[in-house]
Amino acid sequence: MTSTDASLPQPADLPQPPRPDHRPTDRTHHGDTVTDPYEWLRDKEDPEVIAHLEAENAYADARTQHLSSLREQLVEEFVGHTQETDLSVPVRRGDWWYITRTTEGEDYPRHTRVRESSELPRGEGGVPAVEPGTLLPGEQVILDVQALGADQEFFSLGGFHPSPGGDLLAYSTDVRGDERFDVVVTDLNSGEVLDEAVRGAGYGLAFSADEQWLFYARVDEAWRQHQIWRHRLGGDASEDVLVLEESDERFMIGFEVSRDASTLILQSDSTSTSEGWLLDLTDPTSAPRAAGGRRQGVEYTLEHAGDHLLVVHNDGVEGFALATAALAEPGTWTRLLEAADGERLESAEAFAGHVALELRSAGLAAVRVIPRRSPAANRPLEARQAAAAWDVAAVWDVTHGGELDTVFVQTNPDFEQTVLRYLLTSLLTPATIAQVDLATRARTILRRTPAPGFDPELYVEKRLWARAADGTEVPISLAARKEISADGANPGYLYGYGSYEATMDPSFVPTRLSLLDRGIVVAIAHVRGGGEMGRPWYEHGKLLEKRNTFTDFVDCAEHLEQSGWVAPGRLAAEGRSAGGLLMGAIANLAPERFRAIIAGVPFVDALTTILDPSLPLTVGEWEEWGDPLHDPEVYAYMKSYSPYENVREVEYPAIFASTSLNDTRVFFVEPAKWVARLRETVTNDQAERPIVFRCEMVAGHGGRSGRYAKWQQRADELAWLLDQVGAPTTI
Repeated sequence: MTSTDASLPQPADLPQPPRPDHRPTDRTHHGDTVTDPYEWLRDKEDPEVIAHLEAENAYADARTQHLSSLREQLVEEFVGHTQETDLSVPVRRGDWWYITRTTEGEDYPRHTRVRESSELPRGEGGVPAVEPGTLLPGEQVILDVQALGADQEFFSLGGFHPSPGGDLLAYSTDVRGDERFDVVVTDLNSGEVLDEAVRGAGYGLAFSADEQWLFYARVDEAWRQHQIWRHRLGGDASEDVLVLEESDERFMIGFEVSRDASTLILQSDSTSTSEGWLLDLTDPTSAPRAAGGRRQGVEYTLEHAGDHLLVVHNDGVEGFALATAALAEPGTWTRLLEAADGERLESAEAFAGHVALELRSAGLAAVRVIPRRSPAANRPLEARQAAAAWDVAAVWDVTHGGELDTVFVQTNPDFEQTVLRYLLTSLLTPATIAQVDLATRARTILRRTPAPGFDPELYVEKRLWARAADGTEVPISLAARKEISADGANPGYLYGYGSYEATMDPSFVPTRLSLLDRGIVVAIAHVRGGGEMGRPWYEHGKLLEKRNTFTDFVDCAEHLEQSGWVAPGRLAAEGRSAGGLLMGAIANLAPERFRAIIAGVPFVDALTTILDPSLPLTVGEWEEWGDPLHDPEVYAYMKSYSPYENVREVEYPAIFASTSLNDTRVFFVEPAKWVARLRETVTNDQAERPIVFRCEMVAGHGGRSGRYAKWQQRADELAWLLDQVGAPTTI
């Protein structure tokens, strides 16, 4: 690792950034009139808007031209830390083992399968022994994603679902980036395409038990998944049958198939309320059956346990509880287990002999196992019997003991299995697939994702705690090279999100090694509004307490400086989507704390968006942010923190904003307007602290598709960041 500052020389003649016209638009709410000079940039059908976005991209190219060799070097490092020809751990479904394979030089994987046989070579845990780049005897390619996506400017695989008997495959693709998918069904025996009738679907595909019907979702004009449809294979889409429709604009609907493939579990959710239904896949034309109803403020998920249901819910308990319900009375719940203080139960995975309960505990993801006293019978149990079937006193947790170890349930499709497969990771632990024997509790590592050139012994990871202004202790996950000391001289990188109860768990990201190996301290701020510390953590970072998200992040930044981990003036921050809102807010709130900010697909014009119920997802967002359209208090509160509304005439951090033209979640106009206002307001010296903006012209919320394109996009961002914080350009 090089310890000298090797910031790159700036271009001699700096280009001038684009300056869009002022075309004032007035809006008035609750007696307050706002004049917006840049709202006209919303119309992507306007040639002048497209010309402006292309000018922004040209400016970003010119303004970062001096970083081209560093970008190339970073891509080489990303590739160097990746075993390009690689594969997944085989997963057994029925008579087949399914495998995903990647190949050096290719963007997309191939999905393969091999039939279970005593002749298969075996590895750890009895799983077939597979090698990268070499097919097993009899292994067949069932979906060549590389062939599908190689010639597309953008490509995304939305779903991949073998049929229950293994004869058919349904998959869906998006070549625009707008998350509307076209569905294809193939015969896995002949390779023949059987059906391409369903176009523009949402997320989720499921076969009926007889494999004659396919269930799928549709979205409305506001990109709200609001309908579930049934399609007869080989039939015309015009004859498809509407199974269930969600008319309340606060809710989105989806589904999954029970582990035994007998039942379609449909669920409609808003931010704070749920409703579930069950549909018998052996009788696919039957109507869904209500399973729990809808009560404002009650959230729940359903899991089919063979002879009864398991329900994770918050009815009367803040941290959620696990309950049982008879199949005949799915709305009558008998409580089985409650979350302890500081915990949050999230979901249950039911098997014949156990249930694996995913939860949050001490700020980390964990898995708790509850044994069943007797195997599931092929008959429905009464609610009381169902509760008695589980031995709650014998619960135990799957743990590995690391300070930042994070454990998630992995793919476990067999209802009768006696081992549980799970994922282990941390900031310094590459994704590790393991399994535990549920009788002996013996753990077996099946595979650790290779990370060439990475030696975990060269680094340290730890948990820090920052004290917020109101006394709340906010967790920080941190990693650094071992030779780095808290001497107040280090550049730093702080990531955050803090919305929707989403958790930013410490996980291994190979591209971060390029930061760590240049002496940058890498940290994640687990701020309120996320779900890391349980349900109260989320409740105190939303609606009229949203400011806690922003002040927590600033307090974490201050703690990194005061503890000596990061030098004043050398801290960079990053957030994406709602985390981009966080970036815009902290830039306004404490610009002096940050040297540079990466804001990806940033939700920075939040008030404008949430005021307009015709925009995608807005009405459903009112339970997260509040309803400024009808509530003057919410309006005033949101206006006080919405980044676009609060840009100040002071020196700001350097800012790198990015978006995509076809993003349906955060429209490109938000960062376009924000950047324009920043440039005309802040006092930055553009030579020292530039504000650059990139817009992918064919992509969606996730940016470019294909792993090499994503590496290039990330290298673009990180080269700029390294330059801004004065980190070494070489390792």
